[in-house]
Amino acid sequence: MPDTIAVISSSLADAIQVSTSLPTEALASMQTLGAASTRCLWKRPAYSLLRCSSYSTSSKAGTAKSKTAAKHDLNVPRDKWNYNTSPFVQTSETVPPDLKVVTANALENGTEPPRGVQMLMRDFIEDSLYNPNYGYFPKQAIIFNTDDSTVNFDSLRDSAEFQEEVAQKYAAYGADKHDGPGKQLWHTPTELFKPWFGRAIAQCLVAEYLLKYFPYEDFIIYEIGAGNGTLAMDILNFLQEAYPEVYERTKYNIIEISGSLVKLQKQRLSKVHPNVRVTHKSIFHWKTREPAPCFFVAMEVIDNFAHDVVRYDLKTLEPYQGVVTVDSQGDFDTIYTPVSDPLITEFLALRRRLRHPLPVSRFLQSSKALRKLYLSMPFAPNLSKEEYIPTRLVSLLRTLRNHFPRHRLLLSDFSSLPDTVSGINAPVVQTRFRNVTVPCSTLLVKQGYFDIFFPTNFEHLRDMYECMISHHRPSSDSDSRSTPLMTTSTSISLGQGYFSSHRSNDRRSPLDGVTSSSGLPVGERKSSVFTHSEFMETYADLSKTRLLNGENPMLDFYKNVKFLF
Repeated sequence: MPDTIAVISSSLADAIQVSTSLPTEALASMQTLGAASTRCLWKRPAYSLLRCSSYSTSSKAGTAKSKTAAKHDLNVPRDKWNYNTSPFVQTSETVPPDLKVVTANALENGTEPPRGVQMLMRDFIEDSLYNPNYGYFPKQAIIFNTDDSTVNFDSLRDSAEFQEEVAQKYAAYGADKHDGPGKQLWHTPTELFKPWFGRAIAQCLVAEYLLKYFPYEDFIIYEIGAGNGTLAMDILNFLQEAYPEVYERTKYNIIEISGSLVKLQKQRLSKVHPNVRVTHKSIFHWKTREPAPCFFVAMEVIDNFAHDVVRYDLKTLEPYQGVVTVDSQGDFDTIYTPVSDPLITEFLALRRRLRHPLPVSRFLQSSKALRKLYLSMPFAPNLSKEEYIPTRLVSLLRTLRNHFPRHRLLLSDFSSLPDTVSGINAPVVQTRFRNVTVPCSTLLVKQGYFDIFFPTNFEHLRDMYECMISHHRPSSDSDSRSTPLMTTSTSISLGQGYFSSHRSNDRRSPLDGVTSSSGLPVGERKSSVFTHSEFMETYADLSKTRLLNGENPMLDFYKNVKFLF
């Protein structure tokens, strides 16, 4: 019979309670595969060794009582990790008056996770991930970095040997201690396939720049979530080597929320590439307007953008927003109130405009009588399944529209994820403990100890992006700038179809006063969605990452990643 492995650390007991049964040999073999215990999920995801969840006597998932309290409470079951949440959710018109309403911004100066408070789900996630004093990224996360060494792909036999190579690099970080959370180590394709991944990104950007703006405009790039600065380094090295005349006109701007990463990025990049400027600021607090054409890059960033949770009343189809409560003991709960938050309201209105489907059966939506019949059935839930909506992503799109009116967006992230918590568009919640990745079954976990990342529906994102960008903010007088591509006639007077009655559906409406190199007002090409392999086959030098047996990990891995460009 397999040995029972119960991994419970005293310093982590308030954060997770874990139970699983595995052969000792299986655990030992998995611990040697450092590459399998990573945040990035390849086409063959790592096995879920441990499942973590919290017991709740109601429908609202929350943390269990502490071990000490539970030990003396006869009403609390001993087994706290095998209970399903109830579908019968109590809704409320108001939130508890005894709990202070807070936001992630209001908690930035706190040194400990708050108690006796309530907040929207997105504020709970944002505080858990980004709080400067106890958040996951400022205090726990370590980005896998191979320093100046690169993988010699042409010397590796096959993908198995490639993964062994990656595992050896992981082993260099050392084993986790046994008295607390392990090293929160994760990697990106930028680090695994450097410099070739970064060069593919550079080739995509420079091709667009040469086609549309060179030599009349500078090559301006903005990057958010730059991590160790590896992507910026690879892009600039490539431009300096292959396109020196473009490099001379390049201005590379990094917008970084993490103070420690700001120092690292400046240290790595400033001396080598003086055309780099690093700004310590959240993109959601960005106020500077960039009137010039620019490229906006976000590689594996939006998966960590905070989401809100909504559920629909199956009787009235009214949406309810999720509010996380934290009591005086630090226990979590979720209540649902009618939607009042402006950002949630904006997302729901945008979804209606785009006619994206609701997370409710079409049959139930079509007939009030069917809903009444359904609700009369035994054990029928009164609310729809939890749906996680990308409200912070809406904030990013609004920032791009208002402050970067002539940008071109290049974005890449996960389009699907395994081992998510329950719900629609639900996230993966996980940590590393004793060199093993521990996925959890609830989002309500101790702040700062867990990575929380979401999949993105790229087709819906494309629709949202194009819809929001099409509503241009009028330019101010301070934005006026003269270039050889400017015209004294406005786009309104000339018209997009000056020589043609046909209007292309794959282009946006032109900006007033902005023309193409032909002197005519031509709208930007609309964004398209590409799989990871489609993008790499278009822009990457695949001969550099091909293995001896013909496999190419830069194509074969990351099947659950897409690009928007």
